[in-house]
Amino acid sequence: MYKDILVHIPTERPMRAVIDGSISLAARLNAHVDAVAVGYVASSAVYIMEGGAAVAAVFEMERERAMERAEAALAVFRSGAANAGISCACHALGTIPADAAGALGEMARLHDLSIVLQPDPAQASFDNDVPGEVLFQAGGPVLFLPYTFRGAFKASRIGICWDGSRLAARAMRDAAPFLARAEEIVIITINEADAVPDEASASNLARHLGRRGLSTRAVSLSAARADIQPTILSLTADENLDLLVMGGYGHSRLQERFLGGVTRAMLEAMTVPTLMSH
Repeated sequence: MYKDILVHIPTERPMRAVIDGSISLAARLNAHVDAVAVGYVASSAVYIMEGGAAVAAVFEMERERAMERAEAALAVFRSGAANAGISCACHALGTIPADAAGALGEMARLHDLSIVLQPDPAQASFDNDVPGEVLFQAGGPVLFLPYTFRGAFKASRIGICWDGSRLAARAMRDAAPFLARAEEIVIITINEADAVPDEASASNLARHLGRRGLSTRAVSLSAARADIQPTILSLTADENLDLLVMGGYGHSRLQERFLGGVTRAMLEAMTVPTLMSH
């Protein structure tokens, strides 16, 4: 069960999606939420002036302004949490982007679930880098909320994107609290005959979940590699799914600037909340 949730509140992008989503989910699960907002200090600030004391003064001034931005974002979250009556704590950080991503990744390791906002390439912001880094550092499930998300979070109809891989299996296990409460579970495979090992087939996954008392339905589709993500999203719309569950492929965005093709495409164009594990 998700009883301890971490949520990243953006300071440079609209925050309503993650505030509404995290608060409604926490209220539903009777969970505690640690909300973290980062005011970013430009790394160039430390090079503005020469001399140790002068550098320290400039950096501290920038950090104080950054903290004010973080506190302002958290005030919005705090108000919503108070209205919903959930248990929460707020943490403001004022630091350079690389350190912020590392700190959030480390915090995520001690939480049952992390909630972040889908990156938006149309908006240049350090807030776009944090979600991917949390995914690769958390060691647990990360719930990405689309920046178009509105209203209360629900996961009545869930799609499991299944390719039989270790990462897909990790995501499926990490999603267990959602799966246990779902009204319908759809196992989605793409090119199953070529991509999914026989021992980890969709039918075997259905039997495994059935032993948990979960009823599932499998949908097998075919698609060219470049069309896998659009095919998944098309099925998501047809099935009226509330949540997708999938493995998060790739390496650290800040370190290697590389994500697996389907993962990158999903982060760029997701239409429903998506739980990923790496």
